[in-house]
Amino acid sequence: MTPRGGTLLLVDDEQKIRRTLGQALRTEGHDVLEAGSVAEARRTLAERNIDVLIVDNLMPDATGLDLIRELASTSADAERPQILMMTAHATVESAIEAMKLGALDYLQKPFEVEELLVVVRRALDLQRLSSHQRYLLDERDEEFNHYGIVGRSRGMEDVIRKAELVAETKSTVLITGETGTGKELVARAIHARSAQRNMPLIKVNCAAIPEALLESELFGHVRGAFTGATTNKKGKFALADGGTILLDEIGTMSLVLQSKLLRVLQEREFEPLGSERSQQVDVRVIASTNRDLRQMVADGLFQEDLFYRLNVIPIEIPPLRSRREDITVLAEFFVRKHQQRSGKRIDRIAEGVLDTLVSFEWPGNVRELENTIERAVVLSTNGEINVASISVLGVAAGQSSAPPSLKLRTNIEWMEQETIRRALENAGGVKKDAADLMGISQRALSYYLAKYRLQ
Repeated sequence: MTPRGGTLLLVDDEQKIRRTLGQALRTEGHDVLEAGSVAEARRTLAERNIDVLIVDNLMPDATGLDLIRELASTSADAERPQILMMTAHATVESAIEAMKLGALDYLQKPFEVEELLVVVRRALDLQRLSSHQRYLLDERDEEFNHYGIVGRSRGMEDVIRKAELVAETKSTVLITGETGTGKELVARAIHARSAQRNMPLIKVNCAAIPEALLESELFGHVRGAFTGATTNKKGKFALADGGTILLDEIGTMSLVLQSKLLRVLQEREFEPLGSERSQQVDVRVIASTNRDLRQMVADGLFQEDLFYRLNVIPIEIPPLRSRREDITVLAEFFVRKHQQRSGKRIDRIAEGVLDTLVSFEWPGNVRELENTIERAVVLSTNGEINVASISVLGVAAGQSSAPPSLKLRTNIEWMEQETIRRALENAGGVKKDAADLMGISQRALSYYLAKYRLQ
């Protein structure tokens, strides 16, 4: 199978060479741009994102080394394309300088076209790895300050301390906390600081995958294991081998799957669906849930042995309402974050805004606080976030024209809708489970769904 092509810039003053090499590269599936001079190459590099630059050394207006020097002095390593130099006048000095300036390889004319194709494949592999690594690092750096790892409260200091300590081991971790407190981020932080940081972190949302498919997602299957299984498929545990697997919303897993997961934790092996052979796996398991697993054990809904296997290192993330000293810090952080994303300038937070935020209960925790700040940034005028732009109860706090009874009813209706929405979210869309979480009947839930036209 031909690998996914990249965007290449071929720079050579000889049109015949550009035509021959360009055709061969396009046959490989690459998007090839051509330039007959260094000046033309500069314009293309300024306008397009290039994965690999293939440049001849000697050209009428400047040399390939001149172009490479410019790239080295004006752009960071991570932002430059992979560079391949061609020349009919090879010297040790020019080769060494090209490599020092960041060239990946050096081809002496005449060369076989296949030689160029092989080097381009290697250059694209390196470029994709570099891009993927940059993405993961950017995501990790952004996420580490997201959803509650920003904080100075004793509760968050304890979470961070435990995360740092457990990162040095391969122990199983159980992260608990309400929706929106940042359980996934803590898992990311643990993996990012572990010895397995360069290995995969595979996330599985157990609540989002239908029960009939979850076993295949976790453990994989072999061809013919069930109707529609036309090929072998690796499961998430196999993909996470050597790294970390995060089992989010573990409390929604069925008792049958819990037994199979217990075996993985005990024996470090599993069997793909339809296979008669066990597969060994070396993986750290991090589980997270917003449910009370101890109560589920007492109710017969969660296996006791599995609970103790998961609960080796428990980390409980406190709700935002119990660490109000973090609200101001988080709010200021989210203002900075979302003014950058939205391109809006926020010069100040008006008096009374932080007091309003601190006094609210935040049933949706840090996620809800961030949504509120993002909305306030977008709705702000004159570079200021004021009380009117903070809409924590579904109505602007600055509105006072409506009668008190109407405001109260509006707030109650909003809270009813939010409660239903969150219950459905926590129950993975299963109405019976959502009704149980709210302590009402399914008929009552159906009434509210119809009343508020919720899907």
